[in-house]
Order: sequence, then structure tokens, then C-alpha cells
Amino acid sequence: MDWINDVETPCYVIDEKKLRENLEILRNVKERAGCKILLAQKAFSAYAVYPLIAEYLDGCTASGIFEARLGFEEMAKPFGRENHVFSPAYPEKDFDEILKYCDHIVFNSLEQWAKYRDKVRSAPRYIQAGIRVNPEYSEIETDIYNPCFRGSRLGTTLSRFKEQISLAEGIDGLHFHTMCEQNSDVLARTIPVFEEKFGFFFDKIKWVNFGGGHHITRQDYDVELLIDAVKKFREKHGLEVYLEPGEAVALNAGYLVTTVLDTLENGVNIAITDASAACHMPDVLEMPYRPNIIGADLPEKKKFTYRLGGNTCLAGDIIGDYSFDSTLSEGDRLVFEDMAIYSMCKNNTFNGIPLPSIYLLRENGELNLLKKFGYNDFKSRL
Repeated sequence: MDWINDVETPCYVIDEKKLRENLEILRNVKERAGCKILLAQKAFSAYAVYPLIAEYLDGCTASGIFEARLGFEEMAKPFGRENHVFSPAYPEKDFDEILKYCDHIVFNSLEQWAKYRDKVRSAPRYIQAGIRVNPEYSEIETDIYNPCFRGSRLGTTLSRFKEQISLAEGIDGLHFHTMCEQNSDVLARTIPVFEEKFGFFFDKIKWVNFGGGHHITRQDYDVELLIDAVKKFREKHGLEVYLEPGEAVALNAGYLVTTVLDTLENGVNIAITDASAACHMPDVLEMPYRPNIIGADLPEKKKFTYRLGGNTCLAGDIIGDYSFDSTLSEGDRLVFEDMAIYSMCKNNTFNGIPLPSIYLLRENGELNLLKKFGYNDFKSRL
């Protein structure tokens, strides 16, 4: 990584070579399984590489008005790809605009579909309409990421669907999302539950969307099981199948580079960095999880252990404890792995901490600065 000292920190670096490797895997899956695969923009919205993604995938999916517009402007319109959207509830003020951008609109409830059906069906082009259903089956252990936990607002349960079946007229497809960073064996166990509960409606629709959470490009992922499960479902029911992974598109295809600003000691060795967990990688605190650093290890595994913390006033802005071969000093560069996904979409300017710049590491080794943020990016939000 000769480029580490060529960037201003903090910064995200997208690795074009690794991104393409992921896309090659995804294209292989969709071609062999006969399904369509969409980029979930909620996980990765670096539109500078949408031309590359459009070479491999069938389109993208959005979770709100701005993602829908971004997908339309940067992928659907220039490359002729599909643009899907799902929202727990569509504000009336946004819906006419969404109709301009999206060719697939998934509704969270039959009431929402009934509310907007006439607008959808009177649009100048045919727009596919879907309902997100909740199979009430998930193997996710953390409720904040579990769309099927008891009392979830996401998706229509079978009992509610049957109660309101009269409102389902005109629906083109069903969508479910029950997974998070999981392998294909989970999907293989989920599909029969979905079939058992909602199979009675399959003869009235054209497609199903198996949602996201499929960690297809992870090294230990069982791709063959995924392909087999999708093919069997398609052949059994004669329905088109969509997958909409987010993380799998850019998994391990990005870094967050930070500089050590100071070191101190308070019962443990501490290093303060210009990257913040609270601002630049909020999932570290939300999940929580401990991101990997190139060349570092678990505490006490190497000679020198440090607690890394961000440069904010939040006492809990702690990235984690790491061990290194040598002591850390002011000016040292550290590289966090797997930072292209979610971190770039969920960061914030708490405390007036600057947003990280965004670089693209090209396949030929060239480093391009895509975005540099400043004071106006902070001020304009307030």
C-alpha cells in the first residue's frame, strides 16, 4: 500500500480492483441462477463507480426519495438499468417525484398501495408494484437489524395480508427481507417459510424479491447453495427472482485511513486518531463491532496494545483495543479495512468533525480524489 502516505486523512479509499472482483462473483450468480441482482444503495452509494457497477448488475434499489433520484440520475437513466424503491411509508409530497424516478415501487402495507394505486396505474409508463411481506421468520440475533422481530414495522404479516386481501388487486410482486450478513443456508431455510405462508398468492404475481443481507462475496459464502435455491424456486413457481445485496457489492473493497494525533496513558495506552467511531464509522458503536486494522491484532497478541479513540467530546467514541508490533506515535497512519459499505453512507459531522475525503484507487494503481469536504458541508446542514 504505497499510496497510504499520498492521501489526506481521514479518508475513505474505494478499491476498484476488489470492487470488480465482487461484481464478477455477483454476475456469475445471476447468470447461473437466472435471477436479477440490484445494488442496495443504503449500503453503498459512491456513484462515481456506478458506471462500473452497471456493467455487471441489473440496477439499484433505494430506501427514500434522494436515493431514488440518485439511482435514476446515475444508473437507471444513463445505463438503462432498473431503479427500485421501498419505504415504510411514502410521504404524499414525495410520491409524484418517485413516480418519475422508479420502475418498481414496493409498498410496506396494502393500505399504502390502496392509497397510491391510482397514481401508479395512471403513470405514463407501466410501474411494477410490490408489497413487502413479513414471513415472521429470521435468524438475526440483533433486534436493531432484524426486520422480523416481534412488533416490527417492516412488512405485512400473513394475518394482516389475508385480512386486507381485497386491497391486493393489481400487485405485481412480493418482497421480503429477513437477513443480515448471512450465508445462503439461511435463505434456504427461509424460502420454505415464505412459500408456506404466501404461496397462495404466487399465481397472481410476476416476481419475488428476496431482499438483502446475502453476503455473497464473503470468502466462506456457499454460492452453489444460493444458485440452487434460486433456480429451484424459479422453476417451481415460474416467477422472476430479485436479490438486492448491499454489502456484497463492496465487501472488503474500501478502507478508512486515519492519522494518530496524540498518544497518552490512563491505565491503558491510548491513541487519539482523526477518524472517529461516532462520526465516520457509526456501526462500530451501533452494532457494536470491532473493525480490522491492517498490520494490527487483538489486544495483547502483539507487543504493544493501544485503545484507539476518536477526536470528539463523546466519552464513548472508542474504536477498540488493538495490538501492534511497535509503539504508536503522532503522525502514524492506520488503515481500517472493509469501510466502503455503510460507513460512507451513515457518517455525520457531530462536533463539527470534518467528513473524510473519498478517493478511488484505480486498478492500475492510480489514486483519484473523488470528494473533499469542508466547512460549508458542515454549515449547510444546520
